[in-house]
Amino acid sequence: MSTLNALVFSNGIEGIEQLYRSDPGVQYDFLTLGPDHPHDFTAYDLLIAPNGTDHVALYQMRREIAEFLEEGKTLFCFDGWFTDWVPGNRWVMDNSQKSKEVRYHIKDDPFELRRHFRIEDLNFSHGISGWWACGYIEPGPGAITVLVDTWKRPLLVIDAQSTNGLMVLTASGPLGNSSYATTDDAKAHQAMAGLYQGLIQFVKQMNVLSV
Repeated sequence: MSTLNALVFSNGIEGIEQLYRSDPGVQYDFLTLGPDHPHDFTAYDLLIAPNGTDHVALYQMRREIAEFLEEGKTLFCFDGWFTDWVPGNRWVMDNSQKSKEVRYHIKDDPFELRRHFRIEDLNFSHGISGWWACGYIEPGPGAITVLVDTWKRPLLVIDAQSTNGLMVLTASGPLGNSSYATTDDAKAHQAMAGLYQGLIQFVKQMNVLSV
């Protein structure tokens, strides 16, 4: 597949388009969430829930999203979800640990995502740790945990088992082509963008293999 057609869920937050800029590899559309909005995902290969997503609205669309995944398509969720709309996985809000003690570690990386970023650069933004993720994920059976924190809690999960499709989930860790307002640290910015591009390449490769 040469081009992915992606739909980004938006709350109308200013600057969201800066995070996801269309290029020859990915064409992005944006859906501003609202009550009783018609939702037709048939034209898309990828759904993206960035930071700041309205999870109440996504809960109302959970059946449509589940059907989208059962068609073998892909979901990226880069925001902790507080309603039960992500099939087979659960995000847990937990800020009980001191952020200065938080470090991110690679656990299982069969897709070699580490080639696209430096974990050291994701760990710190202007010397501050614990900025990227919040809480942790209870992954579904058979899901792959790529990144964990100091206490071995899953932060980045790839799940191809809970549905016929593919889910890439972070514990609120923002990813995109640009950091926007999340950080202005150049190394952290590069790590986020590099990991995101690695995931895009992975999804495109998986789509080709599944044809």
